[in-house]
Amino acid sequence: MSGSRVFRASAPVRLDFAGGWTDVAPFPVRERGVVVNAAIDLRAHAEVRAGGDRYLLCSEDLGKSLELNGPEGLADTGELGLLKAALRRSEIGCCSLTTRSDAPPGSGLGSSGALDVALTAALDAAQGVQRSRAALAEEAFFLESVDAALPGGRQDQYAAAFGGFNFMEFHTDDRVVVNPLRVKDWVKAELEACLTLYFTGVSRDSDRIIDEQSRNTSADVRDAVEAMHALKEEAVLMKEAILKGDIRRFAATLQRGWDAKKRMAGGITNPMIDNLEALARANGACAAKVSG
Repeated sequence: MSGSRVFRASAPVRLDFAGGWTDVAPFPVRERGVVVNAAIDLRAHAEVRAGGDRYLLCSEDLGKSLELNGPEGLADTGELGLLKAALRRSEIGCCSLTTRSDAPPGSGLGSSGALDVALTAALDAAQGVQRSRAALAEEAFFLESVDAALPGGRQDQYAAAFGGFNFMEFHTDDRVVVNPLRVKDWVKAELEACLTLYFTGVSRDSDRIIDEQSRNTSADVRDAVEAMHALKEEAVLMKEAILKGDIRRFAATLQRGWDAKKRMAGGITNPMIDNLEALARANGACAAKVSG
């Protein structure tokens, strides 16, 4: 494929400051979900080389590669299922598809959602397809949730497609409204100076947590549902704190949101996370939370 045209795309991962999980069904189907997040300077990358007589799939992060002789191999949802799903949704035919991410897999930064967007954008470019940012986010969401059958909400794909700071609303009719926040440069600089992003090296079982949270919402488990409403309220307060540049209020809201999130389902925290949080607080941190 040395003479093949190459199409590349990348999309940013995000930090969810408040409201995360209120975008995960069934909560936004029953009641409006609200999330405040910000894209950061870590990205997921996808590269497509069109042509050839087979499919060559490679995930550099996972250290896995596959060679498939025809489209029938794309039906298997096993290894590199997300890449296979992306090719099933496209009409590009045989090609080489390579992905990588600046963020470690399972980091809680929405890296799979960013990869959804990068994959969709790269394959769109290879096919001459143009979409709005909202349409790109929706296509990327369906790639992950329907074709790849991976559970989750919509905020990751919308954060990757839109970038920047956003106040997102997830309505009961599946409508998503993205409200970009005009954050002053000095506030961005202050947040960059005050925030520390730390990777524990361990990923939680997000599929199981999402399943439990969804069941708790469907069954109207009181503590879990009240926690979801608290997350919504904190998202509104977080938006105000960021726009005003009130860093102390930002920290207090971040902590209250994390305390509420821990009531939604088991496994959201664990002794290692609790110990790290206590260590951070003992050394001057005003607040701590797990992203994702």
